[in-house]
Amino acid sequence: MKSQDIFLLLKLLSQELAHGPLASLTLKAGGAGLPLKEDADLSGLVVQAEPLLSPEDYSVRGLADSTGVSKSEVANALKRCTDVGLLKTDRYTGCPVVNRAGLYEFLVHGIRYVFPARLGELTRGIPTAVGAPVLADKLMSAGDLVPVWSDAAGSCMGQSVEPLFKSVPMSVRRDPVLYDLLALTDALRVGKPREQALAAQMLADRMAVAA
Repeated sequence: MKSQDIFLLLKLLSQELAHGPLASLTLKAGGAGLPLKEDADLSGLVVQAEPLLSPEDYSVRGLADSTGVSKSEVANALKRCTDVGLLKTDRYTGCPVVNRAGLYEFLVHGIRYVFPARLGELTRGIPTAVGAPVLADKLMSAGDLVPVWSDAAGSCMGQSVEPLFKSVPMSVRRDPVLYDLLALTDALRVGKPREQALAAQMLADRMAVAA
């Protein structure tokens, strides 16, 4: 596993959370559309998949464009994540789907050991961890230095935190859901126990998994 693998998993998850399931399966019966469960018996039925996002958003090219990770690394990352069970392929759309329970387990119990981070020098950047909007009004105290991803166009001064991948600052400007997920992940990487506990619960709520 590489740090960009987790970055790409969080990007895929942000698309799922923002736009719903990859496909809405409908049974066309007399012109009416009836929802079908994924495990429904489809024998003899005419089923039409209606993607809520373009398949291009889940393609190697689409993910490379939205994350700044090269196409070759996106392809390698998707394969690694599939090999370890953190991704599966949707049987109707052929698009990658995140194993939310597995990703949550890794984020909460493993990421601070596999991809550790520390607070560094004072720099201008984009707030992350407890400094990000998703957490700032819950844990920040007056006078605390804000953790930031270094970025010349950032909104504030704070202590630098190495992002999971160099293109994170660019990506979060385009995707506010991804911003929240990455900031919560950084709280697990650099936060104190209380901050880690809150971030873990907020991730569980967003991912709809058991904390």
